[in-house]
Amino acid sequence: METGTLISLALYFIAMLGIGLYAYKKSTDDVSGYMLGGRRLGPGVTALSAGASDMSGWMLMGLPGAIYVSGVSQLWIAVGLVVGAYLNYIIVAPRLRMYTEVANDSITIPDYFANRFDDKARLLRVFSSVVIIIFFTLYTSASLVAGGKLFASSAFGLEYSLGLWVTAGVVCAYTLFGGFLAVSMTDFVQGCIMFVALVLVPIVAIFDLGGMASVTDQVRSINPDFLDYLRDGSIADSTMNQLSFLGIISLLAWGLGYFGQPHIIVRFMAIRSVKDIKAARRIGISWMTVSIIGAMVTGFVGIAYVAETKMTLKDPETIFIIFSQFLFHPLIAGFLLAAILAAIMSTISSQLLVTSSSLTEDFYKAFLRRDASDKELVLVGRISVLIVSLVAIALAWNPENTILGLVANAWAGFGAAFGPVIILSLFWKRMNRHGALAGMVVGAATVLFWIYAPVIDGEALSSYVYEIIPGFILCTLAVIVVSLATAKPAKELEDTFDEMERQLEQN
Repeated sequence: METGTLISLALYFIAMLGIGLYAYKKSTDDVSGYMLGGRRLGPGVTALSAGASDMSGWMLMGLPGAIYVSGVSQLWIAVGLVVGAYLNYIIVAPRLRMYTEVANDSITIPDYFANRFDDKARLLRVFSSVVIIIFFTLYTSASLVAGGKLFASSAFGLEYSLGLWVTAGVVCAYTLFGGFLAVSMTDFVQGCIMFVALVLVPIVAIFDLGGMASVTDQVRSINPDFLDYLRDGSIADSTMNQLSFLGIISLLAWGLGYFGQPHIIVRFMAIRSVKDIKAARRIGISWMTVSIIGAMVTGFVGIAYVAETKMTLKDPETIFIIFSQFLFHPLIAGFLLAAILAAIMSTISSQLLVTSSSLTEDFYKAFLRRDASDKELVLVGRISVLIVSLVAIALAWNPENTILGLVANAWAGFGAAFGPVIILSLFWKRMNRHGALAGMVVGAATVLFWIYAPVIDGEALSSYVYEIIPGFILCTLAVIVVSLATAKPAKELEDTFDEMERQLEQN
């Protein structure tokens, strides 16, 4: 590796650890500060923290790789994500920020469910925690796969397993010590790095190939289907590559996942006030739109670049790394590699913290030590971060896993199990704990069945329709039917709901 690249990466690692140390001194006095930053994030930090934790390594590796393989037909994923993120800010953010504070100052999503529905049996808390732990451990492993692939690429030339340990080690260190504030502050910095990289790389690559017209002509000569947003260029048989209506809907349906992603919506819980959400939405959606366009253009230009240079690209998900190596000075190349690490680490840290919060608040405190001190809970939270990191490393040990595939499964699991439950809990006073539990169980079970049950010619249903669609629909129906078939919520819960509505109107 070039000396300049090493210098850039070293500066990045030092900066992340420095932020973790700063946050350690500022935010770990109590469990609320460690898990939620004291609810004092500004709109800029909230927006970029949500965006960076959302996008992960799939934006710089998974999405460009998908465009490189299939062409512009994958843009439907991007459209669905931008629309979903925007609606998340409109529908979920204001009410969740207000309701989690009114509902006994809820710190985690399971905590919110328990307080919102007065779940004395604690079934909601337990099941939602199990969903978080299972799907987030899988999600974290997907991000570690991206880290392993980055270090195993020609840019580093290291062992895949060593890449896993380095990626997990640094992110675990600043998350373990600095908590939510460290995660949010590093996410902000990492979001800025990602933004610059995703603007810089495609522009330089386009000019290197003689302009966008030249790139387009080159791609068209390779496979004209790469330019058709209704055709999948990865399928050689032209009679089979027309995207079906269900195929387009499945790609757009990625946007449904936003409503149930704990590592994203927890940012809404931590923002300073409801009034700041409008500014956060504008910053967040602008950042996301530009970044996704940059990622897609990177994959598209990569098709022409690989053909022009006659190189062999073994893994399409490394096309961004190829550009960083061949088009830039080592110092800048190191910065671009740091952007990939930033994308990976921002998501891992968020997922580790949410999983740790759930293990601490929803298992340890709820069932083992109800009178545990804040100091004890923060210690348990740090130990949980370490344990989840080790499990995720074990799951990510196979380098053959595709980043986008792993993310798709976890994204669908959260979107279907939590999305409808969260939306209805914020808007429908009649919803009760029985409906909430039924919705979560049905949503999660549907996703797992859709992924793993080979029911059509030995293939899973997810090969035909993205599993979040049936999961989201059936979860919604389960919440409504079971809530109406069981007793109304207690008057105290209705009064809390009305108080949330009144405070929203005042803000």
